[in-house]
Amino acid sequence: MEKEIVKEQNPLGTRPIPKMLLSLAVPAVIANLVNAVYNIVDQIFIGNKIGYLGNAATNVAFPLTTICMAIGLMVGLGSAAGFNLNLGKKKPEEAKGIAGTAFTSLLLCGILICILVRLFLQPLMVAFGATEDILSYAMEYSGITSFGMPFLLFSTGTNPLVRGDGNARYSMAAVITGAILNIILDYTFMYVFSWGIAGAAWATVIGQIVSAVLLMLYFPKFQHVKFKTGDFLPKGKYIIQICRLGFSSFAFQSSTLVVQVVLNNLLRTYGAQSVYGSEITIAVAGIMQKINTIFVAVVIGVVQGSQPICSFNYGARKYKRVRETVRLLMVSTTVLSTVVFLLIQCFPRQIMSLFGEGTEEYFEFAIKYAKGFTAVMFLNGIQTSCTTFFPSIGKAWKGSVISLSKQLVLLVPLLILLTQWLGLNGIIIATPISDALAFMIAALFLCFEMKHMPKEDVA
Repeated sequence: MEKEIVKEQNPLGTRPIPKMLLSLAVPAVIANLVNAVYNIVDQIFIGNKIGYLGNAATNVAFPLTTICMAIGLMVGLGSAAGFNLNLGKKKPEEAKGIAGTAFTSLLLCGILICILVRLFLQPLMVAFGATEDILSYAMEYSGITSFGMPFLLFSTGTNPLVRGDGNARYSMAAVITGAILNIILDYTFMYVFSWGIAGAAWATVIGQIVSAVLLMLYFPKFQHVKFKTGDFLPKGKYIIQICRLGFSSFAFQSSTLVVQVVLNNLLRTYGAQSVYGSEITIAVAGIMQKINTIFVAVVIGVVQGSQPICSFNYGARKYKRVRETVRLLMVSTTVLSTVVFLLIQCFPRQIMSLFGEGTEEYFEFAIKYAKGFTAVMFLNGIQTSCTTFFPSIGKAWKGSVISLSKQLVLLVPLLILLTQWLGLNGIIIATPISDALAFMIAALFLCFEMKHMPKEDVA
């Protein structure tokens, strides 16, 4: 009887879709956007205080953040999907086991990654593309931020669970609190205490700790389940389920890591052969990646808002609500991606100027790279949405195929081949070509799924 009440009272299955999506997506968008903005603010402070070598150093260090994001999002989105699917199927004990396993697994993985990074820091920075001039900055920044990796991993992974419990506002508040603190400390440590790039690193770590602690404190307050101590003991069957449902997110972030490393090394090689030099090209690419995180943050926020709705209703076999959510999701993310595309295409120099001054060669390459990187960005909303939609309905392999096809199957080979023929210009055009092809793949998968999903609810 208690399990039936849990289902009937869950607004994911009853509240109008537009209102439900808005209530979940807006806090997620704000949280992701603030998170992205404080990374941007880091970059702005570093660029204006230290120069483009500092920006280049954070670009070289960024793959370490990507590693944490890959594991955190796999566990977080995978466990959130499993949590909501099982609530929709009236299996609260399974839902608790998945959430508890995710909690403990995130803590253990974060500690392990921190230890490994500190043991192999210098070879990692060199492998990620550091030049002789960049290496000391990258070592200093990464050496400090490695202490925050367990907290970054935990907050990344538990945020979707808190949102999946229906408390998107709390998950937003936890992220915003850490982000605002980070921005305040950025200025304090870099400009008041004159700690340089180390100040930006310590500000990041402290912000990550605060966000993680706030999310940890939420677990006794879950609305739809009540945890016992035994729920937090990791169980193999739940780990497998979490990894299966979250693998597409892991695939996307892991392939992003491969792209970052390949791109930095190509920029180091072909940048040195150009009039721009390695440091300028690496710095510009790093800034553009951070700007791109704003686009990704907004789109992923909308997608994350849709995930609990799709998971719960697919588990409850309310297919009409799933279809309505998908239609609204695709329209929303396409509009958002088009707006970002237009902004960057129309104001590339103004946007890049926010990250510090540079030579005419610097801005010449920055404008060319920004316009090329975002040439077909208006298509990316649908592709990004599909990577999370399919795992949310239990079909993780389709999301994984879409993720891997864009980064590893398309972008990496294009980067390597086109630079052989066109040098730096090959790097610039590789991204829009891979984006266009990945969109076609995602659209085909989505059309096939919508065609075969039942049009009526199943009692």
